[in-house]
Amino acid sequence: MAARGIKYGPARSENTEPFSDLNITPLIDVLLVLLVMMILTIPIMTHKVPVDIQPGESDPSTATVHRIDLNANGSLTWDNAPITDAALPARLAGFMKENNAQLQIRAAATARYERFDQTLATIKRAGVTRLGFVGNERYAKFGDL
Repeated sequence: MAARGIKYGPARSENTEPFSDLNITPLIDVLLVLLVMMILTIPIMTHKVPVDIQPGESDPSTATVHRIDLNANGSLTWDNAPITDAALPARLAGFMKENNAQLQIRAAATARYERFDQTLATIKRAGVTRLGFVGNERYAKFGDL
């Protein structure tokens, strides 16, 4: 039996063997779409409002505590009295003039994050540093759900 030689070079038209190279164009298209999606979603995930909170040096038993509640429907209350968004900066300015006063903020579990973020940004613009977050205990086991 005679051995057949293997020819290297361009394929001739009489060669009927199947083409075994992989077409990677769809793979590259999918990778580019994933890259674009990551580029679009990363700024959304890194959005934050930096708030400079400093440890309290006052006596909590003698401190005047004011509380802002963010309800599930997005409305605000200041010490259990309804307050509008327009009136909040004036209330915060009055709070800043009080000595030994603390501000606490509590958001309902079903309140929108965007609304909480807006309220927190207003508090930051007022220069509040004596701020406490109330009700975060319910999120202590958030990862265990």
